[in-house]
Amino acid sequence: MSERLQALADAGVSIWLDDLSRERIESGNLTDLVKDRNVVGVTTNPTIFAAALADGERYDDQVRRLAADGADVSEATFELTTEDVRNACDLLLPVYQDDPKDGRVSIEVDPFLAHDTDGTVKSAQDLWTAVDRPNLLVKIPATEAGLPAIRAAIGQGISVNVTLIFSNERYRKVMDAYLDGLEDAKAAGVDLSSIQSVASFFVSRVDTEVDKRLDAIGTDEADALRGEAAVANARLAYAAYEEVFGSERFAALREAGAHAQRPLWASTGVKDERYPDTKYVTDLVVADTVNTMPEKTLEAFADHGEVQGDQVTGRATDAEAVFARLADVGIDFDDVLLVLENEGVEKFEKSWQELVDTIQGQLDKARS
Repeated sequence: MSERLQALADAGVSIWLDDLSRERIESGNLTDLVKDRNVVGVTTNPTIFAAALADGERYDDQVRRLAADGADVSEATFELTTEDVRNACDLLLPVYQDDPKDGRVSIEVDPFLAHDTDGTVKSAQDLWTAVDRPNLLVKIPATEAGLPAIRAAIGQGISVNVTLIFSNERYRKVMDAYLDGLEDAKAAGVDLSSIQSVASFFVSRVDTEVDKRLDAIGTDEADALRGEAAVANARLAYAAYEEVFGSERFAALREAGAHAQRPLWASTGVKDERYPDTKYVTDLVVADTVNTMPEKTLEAFADHGEVQGDQVTGRATDAEAVFARLADVGIDFDDVLLVLENEGVEKFEKSWQELVDTIQGQLDKARS
């Protein structure tokens, strides 16, 4: 057990692993991480599944069965990924039973549906039914088309991980969609206490894009702002969270059994070697949040991470000052956010296509 990770958990941060594979499940690695590394949840995305399927021999038997049964690549992709998530849900069930907000495993709707509301809702329903575990979270992207899909899914009692959030303006719409969904669920007689949700606010990618632009500007004033934007953006998001879930509107839902939609800090692996490798964990410690980490970041924090108390609450004014300075040196942050959302969808689409192509190749091999 890592004292540093225990300190992080004691500070109110739920530690989730941003990775999943059949190898992790069947080898006992995931069980060990729950036992020894305070891991209380798992997130997946198309990139993670593509890597797992490309490298993992543990999928071969199921692929051969699917091929023999005549499954097409879409059916095979669905069966392979939901099998892993279902088994991970079972493994994390004791965590969920101890505290239902955790013990969660996320699976994403087809990223090619990011701009298709009805298709996203149908995909969420299919995943929820197929995995059939109470500790599942269905990931829906926070695109404009995703917002009504979030409301519809929550309204039907489906627990949701809203992903690809970059801007605070969009984040407020996400929280509004969640509250709309809770009100719909309440009107439909759904047990609100059974619904959980997190809002995945992406972190390191913000610095990657902003820092690139600051480097291009090349002034001392610009250089002094490197590595400031992502944490400032997340701190503003937390202030918005406190406002919305401290409102009278949510108070009425809480009385009916509803849970707040916790902020989840995503993309917390450091991409610039000049920054501490635990930067996006230490700088975003605050109670009632989730930090989902790649294993490399998890182990780095276990080894030398520091919990320096709450680094988020009450820092909105400082964060706003960072953005004023960014604007002064010529950073168009609205354009940064637009680029990041478009790139985020494109990256997941590319990874999903790689996943599908890998499975198609495996099906073809099994039938040859």
